[in-house]
Amino acid sequence: QVQLVESGGGLVQAGGSLSVSCAASGRTFSSLAMGWFRQAPGKEREFVARISRSGNRRNYADSVKGRFTISRDNTKKTVYLQMDSLKAEDTAVYYCAADFSLGRDGLRATEYDYWGQGTQVTVSS
Repeated sequence: QVQLVESGGGLVQAGGSLSVSCAASGRTFSSLAMGWFRQAPGKEREFVARISRSGNRRNYADSVKGRFTISRDNTKKTVYLQMDSLKAEDTAVYYCAADFSLGRDGLRATEYDYWGQGTQVTVSS
């Protein structure tokens, strides 16, 4: 079993930066690939970024590529999402998710086994 707790959301102006974190407990963190998803009101949950177990592979949605950076610290059992050059359309609840299976590309929410409760990110224009 894995528990995930996000933190760091808030309100920021367009063009600004914000960092969100996700602390994990339970299962060995280094055995989990980690992802970030987001869900805006009235929209489906969408993939944002993913990082491999060791941290040497990262994938991003086209909409955030070059602006967002996913990272992890396995000693702290924490995954981070640094968001720069934020836009109003980045406004959403951001969720971290954990995937303990091998062989998944992790672009779909159904590929993840555990989820956090989400943290609100609001970008004002």
